[in-house]
Amino acid sequence: MIEIIPLTGIGEVQPGDDLADILRGALDRCGIETRPDDILVVTQKIVSKAQGRFVALDDVVPGDEAIRLADITRKDARLVQLVLDESSAIIRAVPHVLIARHRLGHVMANAGIDRSNIGAGTGDRALLLPVDPDATAASLHRQLAMPVIISDSFGRPWRMGVVAVAIGAAGLPALDDRRGEIDRDGRTLEVTQIALGDIIATAACLATGEGAEGIPAALLRGYAVAGASRPAADLVRPSNEDLFA
Repeated sequence: MIEIIPLTGIGEVQPGDDLADILRGALDRCGIETRPDDILVVTQKIVSKAQGRFVALDDVVPGDEAIRLADITRKDARLVQLVLDESSAIIRAVPHVLIARHRLGHVMANAGIDRSNIGAGTGDRALLLPVDPDATAASLHRQLAMPVIISDSFGRPWRMGVVAVAIGAAGLPALDDRRGEIDRDGRTLEVTQIALGDIIATAACLATGEGAEGIPAALLRGYAVAGASRPAADLVRPSNEDLFA
């Protein structure tokens, strides 16, 4: 049986907070004694907050390209400048939509920059993605002695709505390559690679939610991890394999 257990009572995370200590305390308060089949899913937002990835929009000076894209997308030019700063390429710019390839390789709306549920602060702020989510997941994995996924919400081509995906992972194969195995009919699997990190991230999202739930982490229990650890970076399809180019 697979269970999803929300970690409640974490509260507002502040820049400089010890995230491992916060998560350890949440596990204790929830009466959770960790087991070998546990996986901890931590939402990107509290990782970014702990890393102090806030930017005051009043401090951002938009350049010519940001102003041009802001006119097309009808977005705040200061926010567009942050998207440009965080991205390696702009994929799509139309009214109310700005899709970018983030410096980490993820293709996502607004380069993952968020302004919702980021806590009270002085002035108008935005929150950037963590500096290196895989490295953060690896650090939490070492400190908490369990597999860790850092999740974020993504839209998908040709599908409505968002799902959670893994942008950081350690202690499990974020991408499970099953090619070469034999199916029930004796056929060799030729293309089957399972986005295990994304599957677990979305399962945990049933507990953490996408709105005002205030639950920034969840424990998935009952899945036996097999295979060597692979980071979430392995889930990013190389740009030279772009199927929509």
